[in-house]
Amino acid sequence: MAEKIKQIVEKMIRKHGTNNPYEIASQKGIVLLFEPLGKIYGYHHTFRRIQIIHINDELDEPMKRFVCAHELGHAVLHPELSTSFLRKHTLFCMDKVEREANEFAVELLLSDDVLYTYRGTNATIYEAAAAYGIPREVVHLKNFDF
Repeated sequence: MAEKIKQIVEKMIRKHGTNNPYEIASQKGIVLLFEPLGKIYGYHHTFRRIQIIHINDELDEPMKRFVCAHELGHAVLHPELSTSFLRKHTLFCMDKVEREANEFAVELLLSDDVLYTYRGTNATIYEAAAAYGIPREVVHLKNFDF
């Protein structure tokens, strides 16, 4: 990406005045649908130029928030991509697209300002991330500037 994901997220937080993915999606006119999705956590698609984020309503609240942030990452970073189409019809590397959406979610939910409040404590990055609903498996995507 020409612009770092962290910079994109920081601009978005400033513009929308929050790091809440639900609020940002609402301000951007993205429809949020909470519905039973079985084993699928969530997905993003565009229908008639309307962006829609689907979130599994059976997830706990921290995971719903992370899924919303991840799918918001797709909406912002990959608005033209249909990930389900890509999976079925191309050899495009889905790993890169998913990693970028995870990085977006981590940067949105675990900003440097949030981490700064943990300085001088005995808390680990994993404990801080867990407090904000970020799965342990993606914490390594956090970029530090301090």
